[in-house]
Amino acid sequence: MSRIAPPWSHAPVAKRFVLRLFISLKYVTANVVDRRSGRVIVTASSVEKALKEGLDCGRTCNSKAAAAVGEVLAMRLKVDGLASEPIHANAAKEVEKKGIKNRAKVWAILNAIRSHGVNLVLDDDGDSCKDHHFPCH
Repeated sequence: MSRIAPPWSHAPVAKRFVLRLFISLKYVTANVVDRRSGRVIVTASSVEKALKEGLDCGRTCNSKAAAAVGEVLAMRLKVDGLASEPIHANAAKEVEKKGIKNRAKVWAILNAIRSHGVNLVLDDDGDSCKDHHFPCH
């Protein structure tokens, strides 16, 4: 009996690396997923002891904590040699999924990642540029 290979193992993936955000009341986590293998390749989270100790989250995590998570993720991408690879993110979709109250956290993460030299590619419909601090391309 032969095993059927998953669809991503044969065809090249146009958007190989994608950013996925997880935002709760207490924590912020950012993962970069390799869509070719389906695995998380780089992660950063406010749950991590080193990050947690440097943040003043208390019962809730704010935009400052989200920016710190983005900064750590960017540094880890650089260490792994992935900073120049296109990392795709859909800001409008992330804000929609996380709720408007988390919009500032989403943008704090995205701005921190890009400002630290990562090749972050926004896959938006083009209308969200006016609501954030990114230079629109």
